[in-house]
Amino acid sequence: MTITFDYNKKQVIQALRYHFISRTELRIMVILVNAFAILSLILYTIGKITPTAFLTYSFLWIILMVSLWFILPSVVYKKAETFKHSFAMHFNADDFTLEHEHGKRSWPYSALQSFKETPNFFHLYFDTRSFLLVPKDAFKDLEEMQSLREMLKNKI
Repeated sequence: MTITFDYNKKQVIQALRYHFISRTELRIMVILVNAFAILSLILYTIGKITPTAFLTYSFLWIILMVSLWFILPSVVYKKAETFKHSFAMHFNADDFTLEHEHGKRSWPYSALQSFKETPNFFHLYFDTRSFLLVPKDAFKDLEEMQSLREMLKNKI
């Protein structure tokens, strides 16, 4: 099976958000910061902390959320040259190949640690930080996408 694709900036940024939010350490940090924000609201409401302290905690919460949701995905997108190329991807029984105008590279399926499916992409993970995004809209039909989904489930 062969697919060709270009990356859509909006979809890639959303996929990067999914990637960052799925990271355990970031998820724990978000939970802790949200719990801290709720605690500061409760302490402010019962008069245990000053309005200045509450506003400071709220400001830090907003900065963290904006950073995770907007700034981090945008910075990664802008730094990665990968998202600006056109690609062809070949899926065979034993390996898969990513190809663009500057060359190509093949990997056996055993090189993948896992895969995740999000609304617009298949995320093929080599490790916790290295991954390929395969756009779902590159497939000609639902049957072809289902075929890749089953192949990934069987191979990884």
